[in-house]
Formats: sequence, structure tokens, C-alpha cells
Amino acid sequence: MVKMSYKTKSILFWILTFILTIALAAYQRMTGPTYPVSGEVTIDKTTVNFELLRSHGGLGDAPVKIIIPENADIDGYLAYRRYKSYDKWDTIPMKHSGNTFSASIPHQPPAGKVQYNVILEHNEIKKNLVEEPVIIRFKGAVPSFVLIPHIILMFLAMLFSARTGLEALIRGKRTFLYTKLTLFTLIPGGLILGPIIQEYAFGQLWTGWPVSNDLTDNKTLIAFVFWIIAFIIQFRNRDRKGWALAASIILLVVYLIPHSVMGSEIDHREKENAKANILQTENTH
Repeated sequence: MVKMSYKTKSILFWILTFILTIALAAYQRMTGPTYPVSGEVTIDKTTVNFELLRSHGGLGDAPVKIIIPENADIDGYLAYRRYKSYDKWDTIPMKHSGNTFSASIPHQPPAGKVQYNVILEHNEIKKNLVEEPVIIRFKGAVPSFVLIPHIILMFLAMLFSARTGLEALIRGKRTFLYTKLTLFTLIPGGLILGPIIQEYAFGQLWTGWPVSNDLTDNKTLIAFVFWIIAFIIQFRNRDRKGWALAASIILLVVYLIPHSVMGSEIDHREKENAKANILQTENTH
């Protein structure tokens, strides 16, 4: 049996961690609640492919566009209402230009959500694009000079974390070095730039524990705690690498949780219920 040198193992581990990090980044993007809903429906032998947005940043209304095959005798309608509200559904006809149907969802404040669907009609036959309404969340514009460094640093944090775990597994001599690199990317990427992005997007720096239950903030906090413990223990004793492996596994689990799950949102029913209670009290007196 050929025994690999440390240098050969290190090269193989770096290749493995890079592939794993790319795969996790793609998984995060495609499984989160902000990734567009896509598919196809068939009405009167006409197949329509679609992609419906689930996130809209910046000012202005959220566009909804559907490409219709040319010469198709189809009409389109947009049905929408605010999410977590007592609103009735609004249905408006979509504008037809060439082979494109288009309409707009009215702009909402940051963290405001709207549920919507597109209805196709041909000869009084109606068909929804999706069975369950799509939920789109509005947010403020996040400048690139904040967003891009955040993405790069979080990618590097996962890369160094995975590499640390493999190094700890073989009790390698660079476990503490990679632990430090993980922290030096996780802290600015997740605990500094992350809240700044949250402030730009939703007007709140922190929505995790103990303020609220935002899962993105909470999972970043949990990962940070484990990595701090791993750093302190190794700082005192380089031979204790178990916490580094545990922290690496924790961050892996964190990345397997879709991004933006249980994120900021406005519950319009709370305000409406409070208003109704006030009116009821005034009428009673």
C-alpha cells in the first residue's frame, strides 16, 4: 500500500474542499425561498415555460413577465394580495406585447411579502401557472461594495472550514492555522457584513437571538460560537483538535439549511387586529 505524503494529502484535500464548497454554494442558491419558481404548463396544446420571481430589491414595483409562444390565442391575468393579511385578491389583465405578457406587483416596504399567481385563459378555459401561489419578498437595495465582499468571505469561510475539518480528521499540523483562517473570514463576512446587508435590505442590523428568530442570523451565530471555542481550546493546546472538527461539521450543517429561511417578514394581520381591537374598545365606551 502506497503511503501518501502530507503534501499530496493536502493537495487532494484542497481539491475536495473546493468542490464541496462550490456544491454547497449552488445548493444554497437553488433551495432557498428567494430562488425563482420555474416550470411549464400546457393550455389548449400550447406549452408555456415560466419563471416567477420570489425576491425583489430596490425601489419600484416587482415585474412579472411570461413568454408566450407566437400566435398563441391566450390571455393572461395577474392575481395577487399581501401575504399574511386579510386582503382580498386583486386580479388585473397582463399587458400583451409581442410574445410577452407583463404586469407589476405593487411595491411593498422592506420585508413585505405578496403572494401571487398568473392565470392563463383560452376560450374561457383558465389555468394557473402554479398550484400554490408564489410568495415574493420585497427588500431594500444592497450596494455591491457590501454584497460582493460578503459573498466572497462567506465562500472562503466554508472553504477554510471544510479544510480545517479534514486537517483535524488526520490530526494534521495546520489545524490551528486553518481554524484562524476560518474565523478571520467568518467574522467579517457573517457577523459584520451580514448585519450591514440586513440593515440595507430590511432596516434591521440583527434579527436573530435574542431579538427575533431569523434563522440566517441564528445559524451564523451558532457557527461562530463553535469556531470561537475551537480557537480558544487549540490556542491553549494545539493537540486538542476535536472541537475544530465539530465546528467544521456545524458550519457544514448550517450551509445545508437553505438561505433566508424564516427571514424577516411583515405580518399585516397583527396591525389589522390591533386596529380592530382599538375600534371595538372605542365603540364599547
